[in-house]
This record gives sequence, structure tokens and C-alpha cells, in this order.
Amino acid sequence: QLQLVESGGGLVQPGGSLRLACASAGFTLDRYAMGWFRQAPGKEREGVSSISLSDGSTYYADSVKGRFTISRDNTKKTVYLQMNSLKPEDTAVYYCAAGSSLGLDQYEYDYWGQGTQVTVSS
Repeated sequence: QLQLVESGGGLVQPGGSLRLACASAGFTLDRYAMGWFRQAPGKEREGVSSISLSDGSTYYADSVKGRFTISRDNTKKTVYLQMNSLKPEDTAVYYCAAGSSLGLDQYEYDYWGQGTQVTVSS
């Protein structure tokens, strides 16, 4: 059974940091790209970052470039999203997903986690 489980969300003050983790099971991981997406209340889900599990190529949305870093540990079958300099507008439910092509088009991703809440507020 293919499964993705996110963790690491929480409440943080503006300017703070969080690291999200996405643990996978049931995948031959290096055949996939992994992405992080987020959805704020009343907004469409948007792509944040993605990484190729074969060569480590990465992709970032303009809104998070320079602040977020995606990485992977193939031995642990886990992908991370380090989020620094967090802003209130980063508040959302963050989802990880597995797909067959690198990028931020959610329709290219076939498997999704349940999401983890990130709240940036003072």
C-alpha cells in the first residue's frame, strides 16, 4: 500500500522556522518526484516545491525561493521541507505528494498525504 505521512507542522511566530517531513511507504522512491503543496483557507491549493528523487533536481515557487529548502533522504524514504523566515501568508495546510514528473502541477501527482497545519502568527 502506497502511503505518505507528513509531520512537523505547528504554530510559529513570523520570522521563525519549521521543518516538515514526509515519510513514505510502499514506494520505489527513486522512481518518483516528490512535491510539497499548500492550501490556505478559501484559496486554491498551490505548489511550493518539488524534488526529483533520482537526481535531486529541485523546483520552487517564486513566493518561497530563498526561504524554503527541499531535500530528501532516500535511505529513510523521507522528504523534508525546511521553512525559514516564515510569514503569516505561509499559513496553510501543507501536503506532500508523489508523482512521475518534477514540477508544481498538482495534477501530475498521484499520491497524497493527509496534510499538516502550519500557522504563522504572533
